[in-house]
Amino acid sequence: MQPITLALAKGRPAKSTIELLEKTGEHFIDLHEDSRKLVFYNKDKSIKVIFVKALDVPTYVEKGAADIGIVGKDNIMESQADVYELLDLKIGKCKFSVAGKPDHPIKNNQKLTIATKYPNVAKKHFLKKGQPIETVKLNGSVELAPIIGLSDYIVDIVETGSTLKENGLVVLEDIEKISTRLIVNKASFATKAAEVQQFINQLKLAME
Repeated sequence: MQPITLALAKGRPAKSTIELLEKTGEHFIDLHEDSRKLVFYNKDKSIKVIFVKALDVPTYVEKGAADIGIVGKDNIMESQADVYELLDLKIGKCKFSVAGKPDHPIKNNQKLTIATKYPNVAKKHFLKKGQPIETVKLNGSVELAPIIGLSDYIVDIVETGSTLKENGLVVLEDIEKISTRLIVNKASFATKAAEVQQFINQLKLAME
């Protein structure tokens, strides 16, 4: 039997997922925090785990290099991958928000400049509102952009809001709730239906 290939991104979601799987009796012998290996198997080799960058997880699943992926909703939305999203693992809860200076409410009648790590998410959100925007893609410290005049607002993930507060910014609008989700390749969902369903059921049992 071909193993189910599971794509994970290293970090808290991966650690929580492995802990959930171990609750169901699935153990990954060589898998530990300091390991540099990228591919792991469970004892009976029915599950193969591959570690990739978080933003790449949906791509691996969409292209069929992985049958299943477990990754944040933020990366699923930004990648725009054509996959099935089947389970919310309720890990890493946060939200996508529009933020800016407290005295600078969102102006709906003019083109805005939005700094973000997630340009596709930002474009989709403002397009729904009929609001023209220009995006500035940044890879870190997006909070700095409105402070120094690089952008009018930012679109970013907000967990507690403390980073925004420390930099004199506030949430002006929420876009969507984010958490870790399970996604499945569309072909695998048909050709490996029993194995995929068994894997999902194992996770659901462990979550109870």
